[in-house]
Amino acid sequence: DIGAPAAWDLTTGSRDVVVAVIDTGVRYTHRDLAAQMWVNPGETPGNGIDDDNNGVVDDIHGFDAITRSGDPMDGDDHGTHVSGTIGAAANDGNPHVGVAWNVQIMACRFLGALWGTTADGIDCIGYAMTNGARIMNNSWGGGPYEQALYDAIAATRDAGMLFVAAAGNDGTDNDYIPHYPSNYAIDNLISVAAIDRADQLADWGFGDGSGSNFGRTTVHLGAPGKEIYSSVSISDTAYDVFQGTSMAAPHVTGVAALVCSLYHGDSLTELRERLL
Repeated sequence: DIGAPAAWDLTTGSRDVVVAVIDTGVRYTHRDLAAQMWVNPGETPGNGIDDDNNGVVDDIHGFDAITRSGDPMDGDDHGTHVSGTIGAAANDGNPHVGVAWNVQIMACRFLGALWGTTADGIDCIGYAMTNGARIMNNSWGGGPYEQALYDAIAATRDAGMLFVAAAGNDGTDNDYIPHYPSNYAIDNLISVAAIDRADQLADWGFGDGSGSNFGRTTVHLGAPGKEIYSSVSISDTAYDVFQGTSMAAPHVTGVAALVCSLYHGDSLTELRERLL
């Protein structure tokens, strides 16, 4: 319980706030997400022309860095699930609603079912920055410190953007075993652990000690990340229950979107301080 109804008495979000979901893409036709998607004002749908001269043809709802195309459709559920938590519409009869249900979601795909390259992730970060996103959700991680990725995130800081990152799912202390990108020491980055219904650090229940990563100095917030119900990409009416810090990060991203809509003149520092 994140107390969302009390927040909704103040704001349900704003269409002026653009959130980039850097992930496996988004099923932008899903009934909870179709009306929530960012629409590129510089593109004419379906004409096969790069109208805004950004190097991507018909990028109406975002960018697929894997295929270098303007169609970031999700075939792997993850990005659609994340997006539903952030901003699923409050439709009558639907069983789910996002944290900020007035928002624009920009789909940036660089992950397949099991893999993604840092270079494609950096391209998605750059696309989000160039096209006006204020907040980026990054429910992914793994691999070593990479200077190029650090530099890309630092550039978003200089552009006034918030970078929300999942803390990782190994049950380890990020203060001692770094997890990237959540461990980059950049002041626009918020690292999110997963908690359960009892507000305890989430255990995945496999009996192997795995659970949410944590860290007294490197992990900033905890948010619901166990047994999270949201939209998935199997069909336009599909939902499923997932768990992980991937599910916790979009709760924080959704709250950040609410804060941006209510305090639209806040600086990046003020936004971060309100969240913390």
